[in-house]
Amino acid sequence: MNVSVRPAVDLSSGLEDVPVLFEGLTLPTFQYSPDNVQGPGCTVDPSEVTLPGCSCLSHSCPTESCSCLQTHGQAYNCTGTLLELSRTDFGYCSPVFECNALCTCSDTCSNRVVQRGLRLKLEVFNTCNRGWGVRTLEEIPHGTFVCEYAGEVISFGEARRRQLGQRSEENNYIIAVREHAGTGSITETFVDPAQVGNVGRFLNHSCLPNLFMLPVRVHSVIPRLALFAGRDIDAQEELTFDYSGGHTSQNPVELLSTQSDADVQASRTDGLQRKACHCGANKTCPAGFTAIISPWHNVPGIPMATGCVYRR
Repeated sequence: MNVSVRPAVDLSSGLEDVPVLFEGLTLPTFQYSPDNVQGPGCTVDPSEVTLPGCSCLSHSCPTESCSCLQTHGQAYNCTGTLLELSRTDFGYCSPVFECNALCTCSDTCSNRVVQRGLRLKLEVFNTCNRGWGVRTLEEIPHGTFVCEYAGEVISFGEARRRQLGQRSEENNYIIAVREHAGTGSITETFVDPAQVGNVGRFLNHSCLPNLFMLPVRVHSVIPRLALFAGRDIDAQEELTFDYSGGHTSQNPVELLSTQSDADVQASRTDGLQRKACHCGANKTCPAGFTAIISPWHNVPGIPMATGCVYRR
């Protein structure tokens, strides 16, 4: 008997160095982009080089003399694995700055990780009850960069307009990162991969995820939303992250950390819908998702606003 085998489909159409495999009969409708693109309301082109570079001439930047590492600190070890893996367990993370296009160091510098793009074999597949999902086809060590959450970078006004205009059966892909950089200084970045995005748009939520998100700046002041392995991950395991911004064994916290954050959430959830959590991680999952933009990543050293604010 002849058995026809459907050829593997690269969802990225060759835009990634490693093919993004797709298991399914109908390809999702969207434009694949490995990187963030400028969207409505965004005043800065994410592809524009706006950060200064170092003058290192070595194969990999030395910590004692590299201006990038001296200014922002060392984020990776010599193999490109994230250092200080325990820092996000406490509800906050430090900013990560990589060497960029203006730096004179080698392309193989250990401070160039996220900018190298996808290096792992991932597959988009159809889950039982949560739509599309992503699984890894190889083992992933703790602290390894997995993929970006890339899409259109838009303003808050545009993000809210898109959410309020959605029907109840539609998925909301918008993610926001809120960074505290000193007294009273807050930066927000809104990314929507619904129409233009990468493999990250297919990642599902879990209250006990195996990935966590960090804002990483490379060439631009606009951060890349990078996802790293929060533990050792087995081959064939589904990849997930907590849409509220937490990871590891932490359960979602239902109270916001400050009154000001509570006021912000109240003003931003008016008219937005709630959707059920189907992660099945434990019995303490929230009753549903508030369709507010999330998660909130606060840096440096200030606890996250850990209210139950999820994107689906």
